[in-house]
Amino acid sequence: MNLKITKYYLIIAIKIFVGCKSLDISNNFINEYKKPNYSNQNNWVVLPTNYPKSLNEIIGKYKEKELDVFYIYPTFLLDKKNKSWNSKLDDKNLKKNIIQLAVKYQASCWATQANLYVPLYRQAHIRSFEDKFYEKYGKKALEFAYKDIKFAFQYYLDNFNRGRPIILAAHSQGSIMARELLKDFFDGTELKKKLVAAYLPGIKFNSKDFKTIKFMETKDAFGGFVTWNSFKNKKYPKKYNQWFKGGLTINPITWDLSETASRENHKGLLFTDDKIYRKSVSVTITDGLVWSSVPKVPKRFFLSFIKNYHFADINLFWEDIRIDVIRRFRNWKKNN
Repeated sequence: MNLKITKYYLIIAIKIFVGCKSLDISNNFINEYKKPNYSNQNNWVVLPTNYPKSLNEIIGKYKEKELDVFYIYPTFLLDKKNKSWNSKLDDKNLKKNIIQLAVKYQASCWATQANLYVPLYRQAHIRSFEDKFYEKYGKKALEFAYKDIKFAFQYYLDNFNRGRPIILAAHSQGSIMARELLKDFFDGTELKKKLVAAYLPGIKFNSKDFKTIKFMETKDAFGGFVTWNSFKNKKYPKKYNQWFKGGLTINPITWDLSETASRENHKGLLFTDDKIYRKSVSVTITDGLVWSSVPKVPKRFFLSFIKNYHFADINLFWEDIRIDVIRRFRNWKKNN
């Protein structure tokens, strides 16, 4: 669990589960949709040809892999003074934060085993998820964001993929976008044969979300998806019934439906000092949630006050995910 991420993503947790009380209701949308030019490298956060220094510091210098990962980052448009419903592609500060947080501490776990592709997209503002805004404004903002992701993924398929197998990885709002990609590109199509796995934590999924793409209930499965939502042990979010209850949940340590996993089995989390801390957390699976113990890391006292581990869905289990990718890809290759 990374303290830099903690400070940043805790804002997400507060705004989703408490609400943005001081916001002005605004209809400030981008008036006309124009497709981004994804042949322009500036419209990608990461391509294999331009891995940022902070990513190389975690995974080492880039070497071409047999496998691709298309990663979609979570919500970074958080400023309540920003009345826009969607971010801008040329927001340099936003891009910098995505690289230093989402890419470095989330996407890196997949990038150890796969060629990483991360498109910029005009994501929806965090207020879009609030009940009072969603139907009138939020849904439209999310649909706008998905258009970018859909065009970016099609460009990736046409110009970068070259027939390689694919991992789809995302978090939070990114997982909402990835869910739609699975429906449009993989569910019941020939491309499904190229899907090694989809890792989609941070939102609620159920068994009826897809027709042919299955929830992977065992660690040896491939061609489906896994999902989970993290919270402090024996704590519930205020909107538990709405956001999480009844959702599919994999155990992100054992990668099956085991109700518990001990610290002894935890492969490791990625912390703020860029070190892997093994045997750091234990988990218990409840209805729709992964309950995590307070991680055994430096300065863990401060983490004990945090209940919502949404911000750490991925880096809590960074090494567990990395190893899981190796196993699922190996099984995919044996069957293809």
